[in-house]
Amino acid sequence: MVFKKMMRAFGVGGPSVDTVLANPNTRPGLALDGQVRIAGGDHDVTVEQIVLGLVTRVEHEHGDGFVEFHRLPVSGAFQLRAGEQRDLPFSFPVPWETPITHVYGNRLRGMTMGLRTELAVAKAVDKGDLDEVAVHPLPAQERILDAFARQGFRFAKADLEHGGIYGVRQQLPFYQEIEFYPPAHFAGGINEVEVTFIADPDGVEVILEFDKRGGFLTQGHDAYGRFRVSHAEADTTDWNAVVERWVTEASGRYQGLRGAAGFAGHGGHGGYPGGHGYPAHGGHHGHYRRGPGMGAMAAGVAGGVVGGMVLGEVAEEVFEDDGGDFGDE
Repeated sequence: MVFKKMMRAFGVGGPSVDTVLANPNTRPGLALDGQVRIAGGDHDVTVEQIVLGLVTRVEHEHGDGFVEFHRLPVSGAFQLRAGEQRDLPFSFPVPWETPITHVYGNRLRGMTMGLRTELAVAKAVDKGDLDEVAVHPLPAQERILDAFARQGFRFAKADLEHGGIYGVRQQLPFYQEIEFYPPAHFAGGINEVEVTFIADPDGVEVILEFDKRGGFLTQGHDAYGRFRVSHAEADTTDWNAVVERWVTEASGRYQGLRGAAGFAGHGGHGGYPGGHGYPAHGGHHGHYRRGPGMGAMAAGVAGGVVGGMVLGEVAEEVFEDDGGDFGDE
């Protein structure tokens, strides 16, 4: 009897949990629908609670790790008899600021996202399940990324930085950076571009950081731009022309341009007049990582942003890498 109690404490012979998503593909502001399926073990147990949570990997000052950033209780306490089957339906709201993991059906290199299920059982080791989730961009985000591709920019990588962006209202404790390398005709003025989206029910804040090359008598420096796009503007704007203007200003190819710090976002949304009030990335302003080429961005809608995921040890057994990187290494 003592041995059986000890084995039960370690979860042997206890219930199992499996979460089934109706569709693992979603967008910020939508929902993930599905069922949590529970199967009783060889003895009765008290289930204390069942909770779902979105988890992703976030870069910190001293490394990276998986972070749960949104939780939803599915059930409170109940008795589960031996061999009993229960299906609990759910609709899990996806926060508007949830980072993008896929573009045009392809995973962004550097991104992982999963829906974790926690089954808390009294006097026993908790059970769990983890399912991969694909977060696709909102229309405005997709159009802007595609416009960078049409300008010849190559996708480098994407990651999540812990902290916030000065002057931007955020709900999550991190932000996403999507990095690009410039085409040859802009490479003389720009090393790389980082694009950050902060979405909400009304629109998307777009923050751009251009790593500018130094000249014979000048040092390299970062230039910033920020503007807001309503969701309604996604399909009514010539994004190719807008992005070309941003990049041209940031590269400083022509005299008389104000530079990226003075971007006048389309539709009358201004940037930072006079170069003041740059969007400082919380805890990282003035210190950004530079990585090697890890993929490419194909021009055109059909190509989109293509890459693979870099997997952490925690998720290696859950998320499977395609192994199919696109473009140059």
